[in-house]
Formats: sequence, structure tokens, C-alpha cells
Amino acid sequence: MTAQAAFRALADPTRRDILMMLAHQDMTIAEVAENFDMTRAAVKKHLSVLSDGNLITVRPEGRARINTLNPQGLKQVFDWFGYFDAFWDDRLSRLRASIEKDMQ
Repeated sequence: MTAQAAFRALADPTRRDILMMLAHQDMTIAEVAENFDMTRAAVKKHLSVLSDGNLITVRPEGRARINTLNPQGLKQVFDWFGYFDAFWDDRLSRLRASIEKDMQ
């Protein structure tokens, strides 16, 4: 999976809301749909994008499909942000050292 698919999935506020709900409990398509003013087909499409981004997993349980948050899928997003976090830590440390040097 690429981080691109995860960022595409996270770009939509409805999908972010779905992830928040799935963080609390696993849900079927119907259970997710109850929380939105949209068709089950539209919810299913959002869930497909989340699955493509590896942010959720889907398992069959009888006739239902259970959607579960995949915390491991968020790792690629955190890793991407982690690079920039380290970048800014380095830059801010240099700025601090420069300011402290100038103050002496």
C-alpha cells in the first residue's frame, strides 16, 4: 500500500468521521449508514476507499461485512509526518542555538 491511498482516504471529512466511529467499535455498513444522511451505496463507497487506503479491514460475518479500524494502516501516515517532525525539530534546534549564540 502507498501512503497516497491513505491520504486520499483521509482527504474526505465523512471518511474521517467513519474512522472515528470505527475507533470505538466495529460496524456493519448499515450501522455506519445510520449515522449519515446518505445511501448505503454511498457509505459503501466511502468504506471501499478507506479499505483501499488500508485504514480499515473488512471481514465477512454471515451475510454482514464487519468494518474494523486498522491502526497499522495509519502507520504510513504517521511515518510520513514523522519525517517533517524531525525536519522541523532540527531547524528549530539550529534557530535556538543561533539565537543563544547571538545573546552571548
